[in-house]
Amino acid sequence: MLASLAARRRSLCLAAAIVCLASPAAAEIAIPMTYLRQEVAAPPVLSNLDPVPSDRGLAGAEVALTDTKTTGSFMGHAYSLAVVSVEPGGDFLNTARKVLAASKILLIDATPEGMLAVADLPEAKGALLFNVASGARRLRDADCRANLLHTIAEDAMRTDALMQVLKARRWTRTVLIVGPKPEDKAYAETLRISAQKFGVDILASKDWTFDTDLRRAAGQEIPLFTQDFPDHDVLLIADEADDFARYVQDNTWLPRPVAGADGLRGEGWAPVLEQWAAVQLQNRFEKAAGREMGSRDYAAWTALRTIGEAVTRTNSADPAVLRAFILSDKFALDGFKGRSLSYRAWNGQLRQPMAVVNARALVELTPLDGYLHQTNEMDTLGLDRPESACTAFGE
Repeated sequence: MLASLAARRRSLCLAAAIVCLASPAAAEIAIPMTYLRQEVAAPPVLSNLDPVPSDRGLAGAEVALTDTKTTGSFMGHAYSLAVVSVEPGGDFLNTARKVLAASKILLIDATPEGMLAVADLPEAKGALLFNVASGARRLRDADCRANLLHTIAEDAMRTDALMQVLKARRWTRTVLIVGPKPEDKAYAETLRISAQKFGVDILASKDWTFDTDLRRAAGQEIPLFTQDFPDHDVLLIADEADDFARYVQDNTWLPRPVAGADGLRGEGWAPVLEQWAAVQLQNRFEKAAGREMGSRDYAAWTALRTIGEAVTRTNSADPAVLRAFILSDKFALDGFKGRSLSYRAWNGQLRQPMAVVNARALVELTPLDGYLHQTNEMDTLGLDRPESACTAFGE
């Protein structure tokens, strides 16, 4: 009888312990966050086959919020995410001021100019801002800001990843087509820098000048346009608006693979990623958003998961405490890409393996074996410490 009573008491004590462990902590820490989006009027394009999702980026943050709330509920951490969008031509800076009055943790989906303007606001002093939209070099270079971290891959990370693969395959003779938009020309310059860095030759380049409907004339026009290129292994395309690149492949004078804007390309995330439990994240995202996950979505997902990881480890919602931990050697994030993700302490860029993919498969995950670095092999992708003119981080 006594033994039975003692056993029952042990069972009750165990049950009580389980209830205590499973219950949220009494004192909650509130972590209010805001997704601030500067809407941009989309320019007309030749094809509407791949429309830009209206929730691009935001959907990734919402999936991460659900994931993060699960852990937070057991630790007394109350996460919330407000969404604020500013229409084209709207007062983005005034809106940002109002947002910063309510939340000091922002995910910013805006142009580089918009991000820098927000980061420089007096209200943003001491805030923790995440760039989830722009891969522009300047934001990691001379125009960096100490309160602005970057989860979207730098453009040079995309092009470095591509050039590592081309070099490994000995496809080192390339030619380049450059689109007419400023972002096309900036991406072309990034391709040139990466090509030189990894020993890939760009033998010739041509500006894209077509204003005809290539949906009807690509088979006649593009062979003539590419006929005077020297012999090459790969045709590179700089078309950041995804306007014309789709019409180039399989219409060139020489039967060569294309890369850059179409064909083989470097991405922070792609729907074809399936290893390292990536398919689980893909499935959660598709169930929530009703579409496939892209690089912008992944950038927003990693930003919010970064916040969740830092809050969990520090038990704090203070942006200064979170920032210090995020930039420290103690921070590591599971990004479903086979390696832990961390941040570069000299310019705030998220280190991450880069996928080199085609439309239907993962070709390689970079950095490739053989590309060594004195501290971290992922720093072979994008601006390394000696290359960056960023001084705001004090590194």
